[in-house]
Amino acid sequence: QVQLAESGGGLVQVGGSLRLSCAASGRALSSYNMAWFRQAPGKERDIVAAIYWKSAATFYAGSVKGRFSISRDNAKNAVYLQMNNLPPEDTALYYCAGDSRPQGSGTWDEIIRRLEVWGQGTLVTVSS
Repeated sequence: QVQLAESGGGLVQVGGSLRLSCAASGRALSSYNMAWFRQAPGKERDIVAAIYWKSAATFYAGSVKGRFSISRDNAKNAVYLQMNNLPPEDTALYYCAGDSRPQGSGTWDEIIRRLEVWGQGTLVTVSS
């Protein structure tokens, strides 16, 4: 059974940066499309970014495009989310997620629908 551990969250000032990490055990992430979701207080969980298993293809929500960068290190069995120029609206619990289907293909909409949140989340708080 796969277990994911997110880390790297914390308190940061407006305009600051954080790098989130998602480390996996029990499954090789290299065969899975991976993603980050976030859930702000009182709001639904939203997709933030995703990365394809086979190539460097990535997807970003409009609100983070140009500020966030998702990457993976298959040798370390980990996925990362670099977050820059953070405004208070980025305050949320950030979750790591993986495709329910190994070596999954399809459009980003199809992939996102298959994503399963595997981690417990790491809290990011952006203070003004």
